[in-house]
Amino acid sequence: MSLSVRDLTVHYGSFAAVKDARLDIADGEVLALLGPSGSGKSTLLRAITGLEPLTSGAVRWDGEDLSGVPVHRRGFGLVFQDGQLFPHKDVASNIAFGLRMHDVPRAEHAERVRALLELVGLSGYERRRVTELSGGQAQRVALARALAPEPRLLLLDEPLSGLDAGLREQLAIDLAALLRRSKITALLVTHDQEEAFTLADRVAVLDDGEIRQEGAVRRVWRQPVDEDVARFLGVTTFVDGEASGGVVRTPLGEVTLPDVEDGAVRLGLRPHGLRVSPEGVEGEVTAVVHRREHVRLVVAPGGDLSTVDAVAPVTADLRPGDIVRLSLDPDGVARLRD
Repeated sequence: MSLSVRDLTVHYGSFAAVKDARLDIADGEVLALLGPSGSGKSTLLRAITGLEPLTSGAVRWDGEDLSGVPVHRRGFGLVFQDGQLFPHKDVASNIAFGLRMHDVPRAEHAERVRALLELVGLSGYERRRVTELSGGQAQRVALARALAPEPRLLLLDEPLSGLDAGLREQLAIDLAALLRRSKITALLVTHDQEEAFTLADRVAVLDDGEIRQEGAVRRVWRQPVDEDVARFLGVTTFVDGEASGGVVRTPLGEVTLPDVEDGAVRLGLRPHGLRVSPEGVEGEVTAVVHRREHVRLVVAPGGDLSTVDAVAPVTADLRPGDIVRLSLDPDGVARLRD
């Protein structure tokens, strides 16, 4: 079973919110729609669900055109940012709502609710009022409700964005494990790169209503299609180099990238692509920001290079004006496509 989207376009008046989108999601695969706010991610998801009318294009499931199929008949499960739980119902009743909507026999409700709560890590919460739940617990209930009728496709629209950072990270890990364990086919909308790369098998990067790049998570991360996509994916510095035998030589030093072909190459450096080290290019620290796991630096290396971003260990005692040496770290280096 698979989803196929072809040349999907959505207009609001003369404004094209989504332009000629093409996507495929295979059975059991998780695809993330990744992009900045206003890029068209949620509009594309809503068009796939049937909540947004198409200007042109088609959405198909196993070859069947869904254009005339209403939302509640598409067999899709939906989870939104705010969960949209019923505040006057308890946890079991919220989950059972999805079962009633899909005509699951009432005799099966209690066991199905119990199994779903165990799946999302909330066993024993059946009679808890949803107004007494934490944000993370509420989102788990919303997920259980969406999974209740065993949807053929699960759609998640920024499901973790309303949570605090620590809870969001943990729930992303838990959700990734759940999706893989259950082999659920899913489409995720997010602006958070870490969330997309934690949950998804593939990502599609959107900007200004267009899919700019689509592919396996590692490939998109390592090989952004252009500088705009690279910047969105965390690249802050671009540098030209010459590759030979898997080693790229640049004005910022050498870095080993085994999959790079010989010749001229353009690299994108994320902040951790340059690290303070005993050897390397010398530069003057111009700014210091302390983060939870490292010290973020802005360094002026001199020559023809402008300032670059770099990182140092969290214990580093550095101040503006200090002189440091920087070396390239391949884990923070992306190669732009030719």
